[in-house]
Amino acid sequence: MTVEMMQEMNTARMDQEFALISDLIGRHAMDDPQRRALVQGQRQLDYGALDALMDRIAAALQRDGLQLGDTIAICAEMSIEYAAVFLGALRAGVVVAPLAPSATAASLARMVSDAQARMVFTDAINASMLQQDGLSALPAVTLDGATVGRPLNNWLAPAGQKPAPVLLQPQSPFNIIYSSGTTGQPKGIVQSHGMRWAHVRRGAAYGYGPQGVTLLSTPLYSNTTLVVFFPTLGFGGTVLLLPKFKALDYLQLAQQRRATHTMLVPVQYQRLMAQTDFDRFDLSSFQVKFSTSAPFAASLKADVLKRWPGALVEFYGMTEGGGTCILEAQLHPDKLHTVGQPASGHDIRLIDDNGAEVSSGEAGEVVGHSPGMMLGYHGQAEKTREAEWFDASGKRFIRTGDVGRFDADGFLTLIDRKKELIISGGFNIYPSDLEAVLRQHPGVAEAAVAGMPSLQWGETPAAFVVRKPGAVIEASELLTWANQRLGKTQRLASLQFVTELPRSAIGKVLRRELRESVPATNR
Repeated sequence: MTVEMMQEMNTARMDQEFALISDLIGRHAMDDPQRRALVQGQRQLDYGALDALMDRIAAALQRDGLQLGDTIAICAEMSIEYAAVFLGALRAGVVVAPLAPSATAASLARMVSDAQARMVFTDAINASMLQQDGLSALPAVTLDGATVGRPLNNWLAPAGQKPAPVLLQPQSPFNIIYSSGTTGQPKGIVQSHGMRWAHVRRGAAYGYGPQGVTLLSTPLYSNTTLVVFFPTLGFGGTVLLLPKFKALDYLQLAQQRRATHTMLVPVQYQRLMAQTDFDRFDLSSFQVKFSTSAPFAASLKADVLKRWPGALVEFYGMTEGGGTCILEAQLHPDKLHTVGQPASGHDIRLIDDNGAEVSSGEAGEVVGHSPGMMLGYHGQAEKTREAEWFDASGKRFIRTGDVGRFDADGFLTLIDRKKELIISGGFNIYPSDLEAVLRQHPGVAEAAVAGMPSLQWGETPAAFVVRKPGAVIEASELLTWANQRLGKTQRLASLQFVTELPRSAIGKVLRRELRESVPATNR
C-alpha cells in the first residue's frame, strides 16, 4: 500500500465522530505491518509486532481478572515496554494510571491507592516502591525483567492469543493523570476515550501521517507527552523514545532519524538553543515543533523561529481539559508574548473573583470549555466541583487558576497563576512581572519570584536567580538594580543566587520548594 493510499485512509478514519486509538493501531498493523511504530536506541517495534504485543498484554490482564473500567498503575522509566503496556491495557478497556517515578515512595503509595489500581507495572530502578505499605500485596510486573514481581515476558499471554472484545464509549475512562503536585497533594485527573480521540483528531492539522517521525524526550506519565504520542500512532507514524534528555543527544538523534515532529517544554528549548554547536545540525526535516506546560519567553520563541526550521506551535491548556489556546508562532511573529487564540470549537472566557465574566480588555481567571474535558478528579467530587464554573445557560467550564487578558485581536496574554499571586500590604503582585524585569539584566540566566510570609505586609516577594556563566554580580547589587525598575509596591524584599531552579519533570518551576528552602528565621 502506498503512502498516499494510507494518508487517504487516515483522513477517512479521522472523520469519524469517535474511534479507539487501539483500533487505529490494529488497522495500521493490517495496512503496513512492517512500518516502524516505536524506536528506542537500537531497538524497534513495527506495527505488526506492536499490535500482537498489545493483544498479549490485554489478554493477560483479562486472564488475571481485570475487567472493563479496572485500573493498573505504571511507575517506570520511558521504554518500548511501557508504551506497549499502556496501549495493551486500553485494548482491554483497562484504565491506566501512569505515575511519576520522581514522586516520593509514600506519595506513590497514596496515588496507587487513590486510583484503586489492581496491578502495578514497574522496572528495576523503581521497584523499591513496591516495599511500601499497601503496595507489597499488589500483583507486580517488571518491564525490564527485574527480579521483583513477574518479568513481563513471563507474564504475557501466549503468542497469538487475543483478548475478549470490550465495548467502550466516548465517556469511558481512558487514563488517570495525577497532577504534578507543585502546590499540594496530587489529584487524579480522569480523562475519557472521547477526550483522547479529540486530541488525535486535531493532529490532522499538523501533518501527522505514516511518514511522520516524532521525537519525544518528556516522560510518558505526563499529559505533555501523551498529547503528541497518541496522535503520532493514531496516524501511523513513528515515535522515537529518548528516556533521558540531553541537548547533544537530542540533536544527534533528530538529525540521524530525520525527525518531523517533537514536543519540548520551554526549558528544553532553552538548553537546545544554548548548545554552542546547535547550528551545525541538520534539522531541516522538522515540520512542527510543539511546546506546552510552562511559560515560554517571547525572546526564546523568536530564537527558535529564526534558527530551527519548521513551524512552532504552543499549546496552552490544562491536563483537566477545558479550553485550549494555540499560538502558531511562525504565522504571528508579533504575538509571541501571548499563548495564542482559542482553538476551533473551544470557548475561553475570563471571570472575576465572584465568578462573573469581566468586561472586554480586563484581566480575569481563565476558564474553558471544549470537546475534551476531564470527567473529574478521581474520588474527589468536592475538588471536581471547585474546578468547575458554569455560565448562565449551565454550560460547564474548567477553571485554570491562571489570570489572563485578551487583546483586541483575541490573543490571550497570561499574567500569572492566581494561586501564586502575592498579596503584599493589600496590593496584588504578579511574580511574572518581577521575573521579567530580572531577566532583563545581562547577568541573569533564569529568575523566579515567590511570596514569603511577612509580619509587616502579610507576604513579601523574594527572588531566586541563576547567573549566566561568567557573570560577576553580587546579590545586593542585583537587588538594588531590580528595585530601581520596579514599582514601589512590587519591590523585592530579598534576592539570592541559586545554581538552578527546582523544576518538575516537565519544566514547571516548583515555587513551593523555593519558599521551603529559606529558613523561617530569614523570612
